[in-house]
Amino acid sequence: MFSVLYAGAVDFTHSLRFEETSALTKLKMLLAAILVVVSAPLFFVFFSPWGYATVVAGLLLGLSVSARFARDLFLIALPLVGIAQISVEANLEWGNVALLGAVLSAAVAVPYALSRWVWKDHAIQFPGRAGEPWSKLEWSWLALVLVLGWLILPVYFIGSGSYLNWPAVETPSEIMRLFFGVGFVGIWDELFFICTVFALLRRHFPFWIANVLQVFVFVSFLWELGYRSWGPLLTIPFALIQAWIFEKSRSVYYVITVHLLFDVVVFLVLIYAHHPEWVPIFLYPAP
Repeated sequence: MFSVLYAGAVDFTHSLRFEETSALTKLKMLLAAILVVVSAPLFFVFFSPWGYATVVAGLLLGLSVSARFARDLFLIALPLVGIAQISVEANLEWGNVALLGAVLSAAVAVPYALSRWVWKDHAIQFPGRAGEPWSKLEWSWLALVLVLGWLILPVYFIGSGSYLNWPAVETPSEIMRLFFGVGFVGIWDELFFICTVFALLRRHFPFWIANVLQVFVFVSFLWELGYRSWGPLLTIPFALIQAWIFEKSRSVYYVITVHLLFDVVVFLVLIYAHHPEWVPIFLYPAP
């Protein structure tokens, strides 16, 4: 599964690599990255201004390692600070939809633009597998994702009460906003957490270190969005698996497809939890 690597994937050759440094430099690199990513739970879980302090400390420590390393950490820190200026809690009012859409789009576009056109190192890319069909195993995983989502997500959202973190939709306009909002955030998750945060960390760290570090950001954002209570028991393995799939497949289109399939079920569960008679397709009893 996922055996073919995309030919245009990020080139790690000219980046400072964790494995090739001294023990002291390894420690400094790891601590710098931790300080930057730990700002995410400080911002999005605890709503603490200490996130700014950890960002500054992480960037300064990263700069003591190398300018290139600090620059990549900056491309992670900048959008985190930007997102922290707004609330990402689920809110379907038109003004909030527009604000959140603009801020999240900038969180992907600005680091990409800086990397591509200012520093010209192409550190952030959105690779696909043009002309390469997905394998039978990859298609099977997509089917399994739907089944797992159908079984697990109603238990989580209804059992934990987390469905109440999303507003009940009543009108066609609200249903449309919920559907497209859930899908937009799902696509954005992969473009930012995987193609930006994980890919930048992966330039310098072994896979599992980079993967664990990106989970801090991924799960913290989803917590503020509404995946609370025991939600991290789902979002942590999901984030880890998505990065692993991206590492092996080098296809952002595939990880987005996986995510959107989950999100279709999320949308249906949220409708079911508020209006069970509208979509009576789940085994778990409605509240």
